[in-house]
Amino acid sequence: MQTSVPGSMRINVDMVLVPVTVTDVKNHPVVDLSRQNFRVFEGDREEQIQYFNTEDAPLSVGILIDLSSSMANKIDAVRLAADEFFRNANPQDDYFVITFADKPKLLANTTQSPEAIHAALASAVPKGNTALADAIYMGLAKLRNAKYARKALLVISDGGDNNSRHSLRQIKKIARESDAQIYAIDVCDAPALLFTEKLEERFGRQWLSEITQSTGGRTIALDNPAGIPEAAARASLELRNQYILGYRPVIISREHKWRKIKVKVSRSAEFLPLQVYYRSGYVPRND
Repeated sequence: MQTSVPGSMRINVDMVLVPVTVTDVKNHPVVDLSRQNFRVFEGDREEQIQYFNTEDAPLSVGILIDLSSSMANKIDAVRLAADEFFRNANPQDDYFVITFADKPKLLANTTQSPEAIHAALASAVPKGNTALADAIYMGLAKLRNAKYARKALLVISDGGDNNSRHSLRQIKKIARESDAQIYAIDVCDAPALLFTEKLEERFGRQWLSEITQSTGGRTIALDNPAGIPEAAARASLELRNQYILGYRPVIISREHKWRKIKVKVSRSAEFLPLQVYYRSGYVPRND
């Protein structure tokens, strides 16, 4: 029997909740799976799934938009992308917007009005360098006091970082230990990567992919700005069509150490292969 936990989705402090996104070969969400299709492992141990839900509970979402000079030819598509994300989202979702160039800036504070965010973006002008890591740090910090238990960041950027105080390694660790999923739309002209000056810029796409994957999100890589709005709609739909799996670990530990998670999905052989996205692990909390 499915247990319903509206809104917060909290059960108790000993239960680990794992949001899982499943897509088909065309990147469409797969929404017809049942508890029996899933297996969850912590380390090498299989855990019993004690909670299963597909409820479209509201999210607190931070949208991080690159406004550096390299995004000048992409800003119109970015504005459309924000509209598409809102159009496909849960009407109860709660949003804030951070823009970043030389440093991150809170453009729109927590609000449930997409119209207010659209108006704020209308006057945004790309210029300056790219403090991507600092923007993600700011977004994750703001989500710590979010309205809802389900939390996510959507990053729209060309992937390069050349102006952050925080290192990419620091942000990877913080993101991995957070309870937020990170999606990224990475738009950059591939040949341009050959002429970047810093190693962090050159491997920006790889870094974004690693950080999003570790949180259960993913990076949608594009070489054409025209695809940004569609990618934003896809990310929004995936966040609304997730399976929430809950288990109580066989071995309960309060040590502040990384615990690896693995999710396996199976169904009848006649179906095509599936892509499965989920958080790769967690660090137990003492609160």
